[in-house]
Amino acid sequence: MKAYIGLFLIFCFFSCKKKEAHYEPNWTAIQNYYSNNLTKAISLLNELRNEDLTIEEAKRLFELTRHAFKKAEPYASYLNPDVGHRVNGPALPIFKEDNQKVLNPVGLQALEESIYQEQLNSQQFIRELDITIGLLETLKKTVIKKSLNPQRFFIATHQQLLRIISLGITGFDTPASNLGIKEAGISLQSLAYVYKKSIQHDLRMKDKKLDEKLLKEIEAAIHFINEQPSFEDFDRYTFIKDYMNPITRSWVAIRQKSGLWNGNSSYPFNFDAPTFFESNSFNAAYFTSSINRNASVDQIALGEKLFFDKNLSKTKNMACATCHHPDKGYSDNKISSLDNKGNPLQRNTPTLINSVYQRSFFWDGRSQTLLDQISSVFTNTKEFDNTVHQFSEDILQDSTYVRLFKKAYGGISNKNTEVIKAISSYISTLNGFDSKFDKNIRGEEDTFTDQEKLGFNLFTGKALCATCHFIPLTNGTVPPFYTETEKEVIGVPKNMDNKELDNDYGFYWKFEEPLHKGMFKTPTVRNVTLTAPYMHNGVYESLDQVMEFYNLGGGAGLGFNVAHQTLPFDKLELDDEELDALVAYLKTLTDNPENTSKLVTNNY
Repeated sequence: MKAYIGLFLIFCFFSCKKKEAHYEPNWTAIQNYYSNNLTKAISLLNELRNEDLTIEEAKRLFELTRHAFKKAEPYASYLNPDVGHRVNGPALPIFKEDNQKVLNPVGLQALEESIYQEQLNSQQFIRELDITIGLLETLKKTVIKKSLNPQRFFIATHQQLLRIISLGITGFDTPASNLGIKEAGISLQSLAYVYKKSIQHDLRMKDKKLDEKLLKEIEAAIHFINEQPSFEDFDRYTFIKDYMNPITRSWVAIRQKSGLWNGNSSYPFNFDAPTFFESNSFNAAYFTSSINRNASVDQIALGEKLFFDKNLSKTKNMACATCHHPDKGYSDNKISSLDNKGNPLQRNTPTLINSVYQRSFFWDGRSQTLLDQISSVFTNTKEFDNTVHQFSEDILQDSTYVRLFKKAYGGISNKNTEVIKAISSYISTLNGFDSKFDKNIRGEEDTFTDQEKLGFNLFTGKALCATCHFIPLTNGTVPPFYTETEKEVIGVPKNMDNKELDNDYGFYWKFEEPLHKGMFKTPTVRNVTLTAPYMHNGVYESLDQVMEFYNLGGGAGLGFNVAHQTLPFDKLELDDEELDALVAYLKTLTDNPENTSKLVTNNY
């Protein structure tokens, strides 16, 4: 009898283990959760049609609408990024390049602006309401139609974690209401909910401590938010370093432990990076032209040698490094570089560090890829003045090129195609993510001063810097999809006396659309201490002057007629202590020059 009981217990044991091994999360329940919250958001927006609403009642309905949307946003915006961005994008006109029409701003931020300016029941408000509801209906249909699965779940959640730190707590999402801090808590509550309803059971069987760790970290982060919900006073540095980074580390570990999805994909992230602030957090290949991805070490080495070779130019007096010095942050510290005849070029030379993480090149955004940007330098009569299609045989004066070309591309072509590819591959390795800021936010060292912390909190809060220079890259490439690099109209003056508006129209050249007058690409502010002078025309010599320009409200704040300025016209009203703190923080974004001049191939 004992033998039969033993066999029965063994059978039960293996039966249970088998069930655990084949546990399948209830993805339909989570999909319904996202859909139901979109339904709720639509219902709440419809209530805003009530003509008897007070402003306070309208604000409350709007806040609840945003809460519902935030719960649905991870999956809805993952599935339909364009519509998701229109629902929750900036309240600015949109220019459609395909038909060259200008669309008026719509979505939650447009509604927010109307509500907080107390413009309820106007024709404009009702129109914004109708279109926003229509956009939400579109998202809902997509959510219902597309089945949730592990890959979609983990990617959507990863994107939402980034939204919290780059768009939510910075004020980008809610510029008029400043609800973004509270909404960070809503997003985290939602993460805990969908985790418990989906993969928690399986994860607890595999690693109970990790399960408990994640939930405690989320609870602690929400408590931190509730303790200091004020937008201006919120300690974003501590929140990211001590709360969001641990959550992200745990979430990455949970995804790996679950075994449901291996993280391999053609997305901007390295899904195995423990935070968004690692040297390999972003997948450089995602940002690279498809014809030049996964460059070999030999191709990069060839590109480095070509980068410094003046024989590439027709006059033999200009190389890439002529304007982009490694010891000057790959810029040249001049108002503008000199052309091949010694005359000033039109605009200031930007850094090349982290340039791979952009979606447009040159200040006016006229090149969409790094390859195209380099080709333009070749053909520009004021720069290399050399054809892209005819190989520059003069570089063969250095016999080592024969060997380098053979190793990199199997031989020498009769075109400069491989030359341009190689230079692009080298530039794409000039990535810097090991500044004082990076090391501190990752917790590798604890050397940030109170002034530097204040500067970061201002940069990502009251000063509104991070609503254009998105962290963690601090450039204008918009998270979490990174498919476009923003261009802004800020009203830069012609001279540092701030008396006259600059007459360079920037991106206006392409469509001659008035909306684009004075529009320029948003650059990175990493290594900004190495790259003075500043702005597209090099008008400001110091960071103090730049901070004062923004503090006064940009060109419109200086009194210029900048009809389509994308900066708020209002003064920031930062005092001297705050301005000094901002500069102190910007200085912490400087990489060790030795690191940025090394070949960094781990992202390829």
